Amino acid sequence: MFLRRIAVARIALASLPQLAVMVALALGSAACAEDWPQWRGPQRNGVSAETNWNDNWPVSGPPIAWKAKVGLGFSSFVIAEGRCFTLGHQDEQDTVWCFEAGTGTVIWKHSYPAELGDKFFEGGTTGTPTVAGDRVFTLSRWGDLFCFDAATGKVAWSKNIQKETGMRLPDWGFTGAPLALPNILVLNVGDAGLGLDPATGKILWQSANKSAGYSTPLPFARDGQKLAIIGSGTAYVAVNPSDGKEAWRIRWLTEYGVNASDPCVVGDFVFLSTGYGKGAALFKLGAAEPELVWKKRNLRTQLNGAVHFNGNLYGVDGDTTEKAALKCLDLMTGEEKWAHAGFGSGGVIIAHSKLIALSGTGELMVAPATPKGFKPTVRAQVLGGKCWTAPVLANARIYCRNGRGDVVVVDVTKPGKSL
Repeated sequence: MFLRRIAVARIALASLPQLAVMVALALGSAACAEDWPQWRGPQRNGVSAETNWNDNWPVSGPPIAWKAKVGLGFSSFVIAEGRCFTLGHQDEQDTVWCFEAGTGTVIWKHSYPAELGDKFFEGGTTGTPTVAGDRVFTLSRWGDLFCFDAATGKVAWSKNIQKETGMRLPDWGFTGAPLALPNILVLNVGDAGLGLDPATGKILWQSANKSAGYSTPLPFARDGQKLAIIGSGTAYVAVNPSDGKEAWRIRWLTEYGVNASDPCVVGDFVFLSTGYGKGAALFKLGAAEPELVWKKRNLRTQLNGAVHFNGNLYGVDGDTTEKAALKCLDLMTGEEKWAHAGFGSGGVIIAHSKLIALSGTGELMVAPATPKGFKPTVRAQVLGGKCWTAPVLANARIYCRNGRGDVVVVDVTKPGKSL
């Protein structure tokens, strides 16, 4: 029943021993704590440990470090070792861009033929690169998988996953970013993922030939077991990333199979939320299948997953066709704490106990991450157009983009500090 609620005792969420395990799993390679080397950051949860950044902006707004045009799409950014990576589409080609993170100077780029894919939206690139050590992995909507040398852009290996496996192509193409672990590369391809050797691209395991969802594989550990949650077209499935063996699945039907938002794993609990009116739910992990704790329709994250912080969830409620609101929910009960109307289909991250939010129309805001309300302390209109991509913070710079491919990098260096 949709309004069902199971009474549960509160748990201490501020410091979880499991967090260290999640960090170790998610990193897959050594990276500076202030880098953002993979989708949703070092811990793959939208939270940055960075504290040395400035949220006391002048009335005119923060200074702009650099701007660029990368082509159509909604790919996010990854930043590592002084390099910034993203993707865009133009002139019937997808392009992987590598910029100098501080200045925007193009270090290298790689283009290859690709369809626009403008089905019910503008089209263009939707996936995000992943940095692992000295390599960068990218997966296109049409199955083009590349492994680059991060410094030079030289292709170490490449293949088309869809053609090689015959896997069904989702309606909007493959979208999840690659998950790079030390000895395995996991993709959201098929019913419950695809595993490859990151050194060679050799396929090590594959799941059933059914439609994938659009989320990025999320690694976590529980009871000494390493798992990854993958959103398929009909469920969220936990698999052992080393061999693809399924541990459990939560049947989750979203209209058009758009299970796109990444889940949140908090201790023994898994939070799910998707759009198209589906809503959200919290499950408790146990010896068997996950048990439902609560299920509601007050948070429907169509594109960007919610961010968990100190027992609360922050995310966008509503689809791109609606007047979506930014909301805060209590993790354990699903109770709505506040709603900020008119935010649109933007995204949020959290750093130093503060929300960094980019609205659907390009307004960048910083506000305390608290259940008491959304009260921005600074705000600036940094972009126009359609901004569906969540901002990224790395080394005192906030990276923002819109669907047209306009990139704006905001300098939030603290006064008297240098990068």
